[in-house]
Amino acid sequence: MKMLISILLAWLFQLPLSAVAKERADLLIRHATIVDVAGARLIADQTVATRGDVIVAVGGDAEVAKAWTARRTIDGGNRFLIPGLWDMHVHFGGGPALVEENKALLPLYIAHGITTVRDASGDLPNEVLAWRGDIASGRLFGPTLLSSGPKIEGIKPVWKGTIETGSKADVDAAVARLKGLGVDFVKITDSTMKLDLFLYAIRKARAAGLCVSGHIPLALTVDQAVDAGISSIEHIGYAYKAGVKDEATIAADFAAGRIDRAEAYRRIDAGFDPGTAMAAYRKLAAKGVFVTPTLNGSRVIAYLDQDDHKTDDYLGLIGPGLRATYQWRVDRAANADAAGIAARHAEYEHEASVLPMLQKAGVTIMAGTDAGFLNSYNYPGIALHQELAIFVDKGLTPAEALASATRAGPAWFGKLDRYGAVEAGKAADLVLLDRNPLEDIGATRAIRAVVLRGAVYDRAALDKMLADTRSKVAAWDAAAAK
Repeated sequence: MKMLISILLAWLFQLPLSAVAKERADLLIRHATIVDVAGARLIADQTVATRGDVIVAVGGDAEVAKAWTARRTIDGGNRFLIPGLWDMHVHFGGGPALVEENKALLPLYIAHGITTVRDASGDLPNEVLAWRGDIASGRLFGPTLLSSGPKIEGIKPVWKGTIETGSKADVDAAVARLKGLGVDFVKITDSTMKLDLFLYAIRKARAAGLCVSGHIPLALTVDQAVDAGISSIEHIGYAYKAGVKDEATIAADFAAGRIDRAEAYRRIDAGFDPGTAMAAYRKLAAKGVFVTPTLNGSRVIAYLDQDDHKTDDYLGLIGPGLRATYQWRVDRAANADAAGIAARHAEYEHEASVLPMLQKAGVTIMAGTDAGFLNSYNYPGIALHQELAIFVDKGLTPAEALASATRAGPAWFGKLDRYGAVEAGKAADLVLLDRNPLEDIGATRAIRAVVLRGAVYDRAALDKMLADTRSKVAAWDAAAAK
């Protein structure tokens, strides 16, 4: 009997692969050049097979195409296949009247190759959490949505959509509420938050098993927030502050009321020290603290004197109510005199200059845009590509910039086992590009097709998403003009 089995097995393995029953997939992408982001290298003439929302096989075209058959096959044409892009800092808001305008932003992300977004809280937290569930179940079309829900703040804060806290008991209740809502992480801001409660809230949320992102109060040092356990620092200005030699003295003086905000920032701008910064950034890296620079939004505001964006074609994709929320920042910038404008330029350039220092120190940089309501001309979708272009302009390599938008987000959420690479077992979230992003980061804009949770959207489908949104916005504009 054993001999018979051996003979049969030997005969079977001598058969050509085509004579053996093929595995069934939903999609085959053939003749693609896979971009190995982690290795910063290209792997030519590959075929990717997906079933449902999972990649089930990746390998040389001849090998995979013989072993697999699929309901749909795409010829990659030697184009470049990358993991889906992640925007790790977006906002939805503007009040209940703008729910539909915010919802209309969701397809814009997909049309620009962004398959996952991290909602860093606005004033529609409950609606966004509902969208998260609707997207996951297929009832709503949009990128995978990871949300903080309502952010934790102090009493009577500037920002709406918050859980107000004035005591440790309030913080305990806030964290319990967020856990109950099933949020993906916690966002803490510093409008009116007491200093001790800010640090307590970080520790409490981390103890509850949640990552914590946020702003850092001017009256605290970055080091204090890091020691409390903050997981990511949002906006590069806080990372810049960590490089100020007398940061602790400035924080103490501001907390005691000895200096005002303007004087505190003047001293911060004057006190940056590269040696201090590198030591601080190495600690961020050692503690696993990520940084989301959000440079594109800062650039837009800093240089409004040179480009007022009033003729941007992209305005036709943003609803009139959301466009109106841009005005407060525009007005504030318009009120600046020549000295104020020069200071604005200098602040942006100084802060942006620390980006390569963070990279050199080993800090994981996450691409996030701050796009959404309030943040003028920082458009959902295209802003991520603009952010990546800034990263390269300020000193990162195209490979490093690409990693910030494909691997950093999954790493922060502990999801690199499922996202961030074109490999078997990973999510079927993919973007097919006409050009090589390892040579030119601008290639991330040259999108031929997007695969989202296994579903394919070719260039025509992506263009239709944009056209449909444009038509919707035009109808809202017409209604508003009556």
